[in-house]
Amino acid sequence: MVSETIELSGHIIDSLILPKVLDKILTRGATFKIVEIKIGQNRVDQSFARIEVTADTSEMLDELILRLRQQGAEVAKRADVRVAPSPSHGVFPHDFYVTTNQQTFVRVKGKEIEVRPATMDSAVALDGKIARAVKFFDVRKGDQIVVGHEGVRVVPVQRSTSHTDVFQFINSSIGPDEPKSAVIRELGAELLRSRKEGGKTAVVAGPALVRTGAGEHLQRLIKAKQVDRLFAGNAFAVYDVERALFGTSLGIDPESALAGGGHENHMRATNLIRECGGLAGAVSKKIVTSGIGRDPCAPAWNCATLDGGCEHARPHR
Repeated sequence: MVSETIELSGHIIDSLILPKVLDKILTRGATFKIVEIKIGQNRVDQSFARIEVTADTSEMLDELILRLRQQGAEVAKRADVRVAPSPSHGVFPHDFYVTTNQQTFVRVKGKEIEVRPATMDSAVALDGKIARAVKFFDVRKGDQIVVGHEGVRVVPVQRSTSHTDVFQFINSSIGPDEPKSAVIRELGAELLRSRKEGGKTAVVAGPALVRTGAGEHLQRLIKAKQVDRLFAGNAFAVYDVERALFGTSLGIDPESALAGGGHENHMRATNLIRECGGLAGAVSKKIVTSGIGRDPCAPAWNCATLDGGCEHARPHR
């Protein structure tokens, strides 16, 4: 068993940060002990909690601490960030820190530097006293990129102490519409009719097809020669590759909901593809061994793929 002590401060009670942290600890198979807690007496008062987190292995604990940091937790023992050079233009080093859209600070020589701009799905490039969020197409070979999670502090959005945000009720969870069996039957009949008459079938696929776990059914249609052309955007390609590499799409596992790695998986998938020079390179190196894009029966794609069509994947110019 290994342990680490974390600290939470701010409006951690009314913003539900404390219960979220405790819930993440328990749902990931770890345990906690609240060593110290101070609860603000008035609405404007801040609270503080020191919690000892225990997990079975150091790997499990490191993964958990990373998730807790994204909720605003900070380890009691402060450390500076670690950096590694970018191996080439447009490619991040392995284990690069993936940013969120929340205010983030990195610790350098004992002092915190704010990462600007606060944007998600980026890495952090460190240049002296400047920390900036960079996309794939912004990074140059040799740039110092933050790796791991040590020395990174995320400030979560906390509930206003003066009034309730009008948009606070919005639920950000994503779920597919209930399937309409009558429509599905009609589509199936239309596919059969078209095939009998010698017609061609084009599928226009969006990322929801992969995210809901329906990609395997599209593959079955392709292998049954029911699809002649596949039209898709870059999100479809990214999610398909992420699903093939990590079993998720934008961090969602259709079989078990949220999965470890969360929003980071599609970034790491894109980074691997870029490192291979494109999707074809990843397939030839047997890094990508499944998925719609890998399927040898798949029809030609008419899409902006990971080879350079999207903001994350665009090569540096």
